[in-house]
Amino acid sequence: MSAEKNWRRSSYSEPRPPGFAVRTFGGLKVRQKLAVLHNIFFFVLAVSVYLSVIPLFSQHIEAARERELRMVSEIFGAELPMNASRQPQDLSVYDFREGDAASLGLSAEGRTFLEEHPAETWRQNKHVLFRLSRTPGQYRRVSLSSAFYDTALRQARLSLFVVLGTIYVLSIVVLEFMIMPQYVYQPLRVMLNADESLLRDDREHELISERFILNDEIGQIMRSRNAIVSQLRHQEDDLAHALQKLEEQDRLVSLGLLSTSVAHELNTPLAVLQGSIEKLLESNQDAHTLERLARMLRVTQRLRKISEGLIDFARVRSRETEPVALHGLIDESWNLVAIDEKASAVSFENNVKVNHTVLGNPDRLVQVFVNLLRNALIAVSSGGVIRVESRCLQRGGQNWVSCTFIDNGPGIPAHVLPNLFEAFVSTRLDARGTGLGLTVAEGIVTQHGGTISASNRPEGGASLEVVLPAAA
Repeated sequence: MSAEKNWRRSSYSEPRPPGFAVRTFGGLKVRQKLAVLHNIFFFVLAVSVYLSVIPLFSQHIEAARERELRMVSEIFGAELPMNASRQPQDLSVYDFREGDAASLGLSAEGRTFLEEHPAETWRQNKHVLFRLSRTPGQYRRVSLSSAFYDTALRQARLSLFVVLGTIYVLSIVVLEFMIMPQYVYQPLRVMLNADESLLRDDREHELISERFILNDEIGQIMRSRNAIVSQLRHQEDDLAHALQKLEEQDRLVSLGLLSTSVAHELNTPLAVLQGSIEKLLESNQDAHTLERLARMLRVTQRLRKISEGLIDFARVRSRETEPVALHGLIDESWNLVAIDEKASAVSFENNVKVNHTVLGNPDRLVQVFVNLLRNALIAVSSGGVIRVESRCLQRGGQNWVSCTFIDNGPGIPAHVLPNLFEAFVSTRLDARGTGLGLTVAEGIVTQHGGTISASNRPEGGASLEVVLPAAA
C-alpha cells in the first residue's frame, strides 16, 4: 500500500504555469479572445483557399494557351494568305507577317531547323511561330497576343480576392454581431449579473431565469449554478431558523427560571388571599359586596391558575388538550379583563364564529387571550374599539383556526415590533411594560403547535393573530 502511494505521489507532476504569451492572451476578455481567434481562422482559411485555387486556375489558363497555340500552328501550316482582308475573321486577332529572318527576328537555330524541315513550324517562344515561305529566303511569322490570358488571370485573382474578402467580412459580422452575442456573450453577461446580485445578497435577481437558459453546455452550467445557489440559500435559511430556535429556547429557559421563582413567590400570598375572600363570603350578607367578593375570588383563582401555568411552562410539561370553542373562551377572557374600570368605556366585539373550535388547553389559552385583550385595553383610549375575529385556514394540508385581536389604538412602535415577543424588553405595549406577558403567551401558543404574530393596521391600531390547530 505504501509503495502504491509512493508511486502515485511520484507519478504526479504539477502542471506548468502558463507562460507570458498565454497569460497575455488569457488576460483578454472572452469577446476579444474570440474575435482574435475568428480573425486568425478566417484569414488563414482565405489565404489557403487563395493559394490553392490560383495555381490551379493558372494551370488551366496555361493549358488553354497551349491548345490555342497548337490550333494556330496547324492553321498556320495551311499556307493562309498574308493579306488580312482575305483571312478568316476569327484569325484577324493574330499578327501574321512575312519577311527575311532579320526583319522577323528569327534566330539562327530556327533558320537551321526550318531549312532542315521545310514542311514544319518553328516555335521560337510561347507566343511566336515561324515557317518557310514559298518565296525563297523569306519566312512567315504569326504572333499570339498574351494579353488575353494575362488579363484573365489577373481578373481571376482579383475576383477570388474580392469573393474571399467579402465572405471573410460577412462571416465576422454574422459571428460577432448575431451568433456569438446570442449564444455566448449574453449568457456570460447574464451569469455575471447573477453573480453580482449574489454578492449583493439580492435574492430576487441571484437566480438565472429559465428564459435565458439554453440546452447547451453554458445552459448546463447555468442550471448547475442555480441549483447550487438554491441549495446554499436553503441551508442558510435552515441555519438561521435553527439559530432562531436556539435563541428562542435559550430565552424560554431564562423565562422559565424567572417564572418558576415568581410563581412560587406568588402562590403563598394568593392562597392566603383566596382563603380570606372565602371567609368573607361566608360571613357577609350584602348582595353588592358578595358580588364583588365573588369576582375577587374568581380573579384570585385565575391568578393561582396562572401561577401554576407559569410553573408548568417552566417545566415544559405538556398539558392535556381537548376541543375548545373559541367564542366562549373569548367571552370568558373578556369578563376577566373587564374588572378594569376602563373596560366600561371601551366597545368590545366578539365576532368569533361559534362553530370555530381548536385543539388546546382551555386554561392556558385563556391566559393567552387575557394577556392580548388586556394589552389592547391598555392601548386604546376611552371610547375605543376592541374586536376579535376568526377564520379557517389550510396550511400544509392541515386545518387551522386564526383568531385575530384588533384595536384602534396608536399601534405598536416600529422599533418595538420586531422584538415584541422577546422577554425582558421593557419599551413595548405588554402589560404596562412587565416584559413577560407576550413572551409567555408566545410560549403557550408554541406549545399548542400554533403561531402568534403582530402587525400594525394601515388604518391605525394593532392586530395580533393567533393561529391554532383546528379540532378534527
